[in-house]
Order: sequence, then structure tokens, then C-alpha cells
Amino acid sequence: MRNSVLWMALLLLSFSPAPALAGELEFFAGSASKPATQELVQLFEAETGHTVQVHFGSSGNLLSQMKIAKRGDVYFPGSPDFMKLAVDGEVVPRDTEKIVTYLIPAINVQKGNPKRIGSLADLAKEDMRVSIGNPHHVCVGLYAVEILEEADLAEQVRPRIRGYTESCAKTANIVAMKGVDAILGWRVFQHWNPERIETIMLRPEQIVRISYMPIAVSTYSRNPELARQLIDYFCSEKGKQVFEKWGYITREEEARAFAPGARIGGEYPLSEQW
Repeated sequence: MRNSVLWMALLLLSFSPAPALAGELEFFAGSASKPATQELVQLFEAETGHTVQVHFGSSGNLLSQMKIAKRGDVYFPGSPDFMKLAVDGEVVPRDTEKIVTYLIPAINVQKGNPKRIGSLADLAKEDMRVSIGNPHHVCVGLYAVEILEEADLAEQVRPRIRGYTESCAKTANIVAMKGVDAILGWRVFQHWNPERIETIMLRPEQIVRISYMPIAVSTYSRNPELARQLIDYFCSEKGKQVFEKWGYITREEEARAFAPGARIGGEYPLSEQW
């Protein structure tokens, strides 16, 4: 009887499908995507059994880390400017990226707008405390510089800048914590912390470019197939729903409605004075 039970157990095991091997990915993501990316990674891990190690930070610093260490499976910067740098530096193969979400430049102020900021020109007032992301490394900072220069307000606003933040997350946080009166950030920042951040939209003609967040497999990836699986997950309908829940825009036509004359993506050369 004992031998019969043992034989049946072995027979059942022989017909059981072998468990899929869990994989691991290293994911370098600009902090402009942080809340939605955190949620999607958790869902991906729960559904697939794979592990994703996420590094958040400024798009430029993350790219430098990948190049120096020659590692990383997926790069997800906050704007196409940094993706082009990744392609030019052979960190990402050409023509491999996909668009996940669009970002609209805006003014972000403290909840309730105590300084009654209503326009871009208000940032030049003498009593104003302003901050922007470091334009050399932080995508939202580069867009802020472009907006100020195109509006001929850079020289007037520069004296009001109290600091240059190190990432999109820190840019949003400095106004949420009342460290400054206003930042030039993304429209979506209000959805990150609606109890502390309010958004003042720029006039459509002041939005020179609409940004988008591209995602791509790294040339350093040790598991490109799994990396592509994660990218497809982010670009799926479920991925779009999560981003939209956090206030992001996932469709080009919706993004264009905020600034019909703006370019989508492209580059902006940073002048030496910054």
C-alpha cells in the first residue's frame, strides 16, 4: 500500500507543469513617474512573480549611473531629451522606446495660493520665492528654463529662484512643504499631493513643448525579454488606467488640448548662463 501511494505521488509530480523561473529586473525611472510607477511595479510583481528593483531620481543622474555601472534593464526618463542622450550614448538602442504618458508644464503653488499667483509674470515679483529643478539633470527644470526664456522672463525670474532641486519629486515637495511660494513644475504634481499643492495653468501659447515619458530596454539588460514584458505592462490598458488614476495624461489628443500649438517632445539646448 505504501509503495502504491508513493508511486501515485511520483506519477502526479511527473505530469505537473514546471514552475516558471522568477526573473529580476533593474529599473531606472525618473521620479516624475514615481507614484504610478510604484503601484504598477507592485502589481506586475504580484501578477508575474518576478522582482523589479526600482531606482528613482533625476533622469540625468540615473542615466549617468547606468553608463558608469553598465547595468540596468529598463530606462524610463521624464522627457525625450534624456532618452535622446541615452540613445546617443548607446545606453538604449535606437527606435526602441514607447510613450507611456504625457506631461504638461504648469505653475504649482501652495494649497490656497496665498500669494495669489495668477500668471507666469507674477513669478518675477520682488517678494516671490521660486524654485525649479536643476535643468542639467532634471527634466522639469529644463522645461522651466525653456518656458522662461521663450517668454522673455528668465532675467526677471532668476533673482527670485531660491534653489534648484535634484529631482521632480523634490521639486514638488519643496512647494508642498512651503519652502517656496511657487515652482515651475508639471500639472500632475497637484494630483500627487492635492491637500498641499495647487496648479495654476500656463496660457496655451506659453507652453512651448509638451513633454512625454518614454520607456525603453537598456543595451545593458541581462533579460531583455522580461524587460520588454514590463514595458508592455506599463503601456497596456491597465498601465494607462493606473497612470490616469494619478492624474497623468496617456493620450496625445488630451495632451494637445492644453496647448494646441505646442510641440510634442523634441529637444531644447540649455544656454551656458544656467
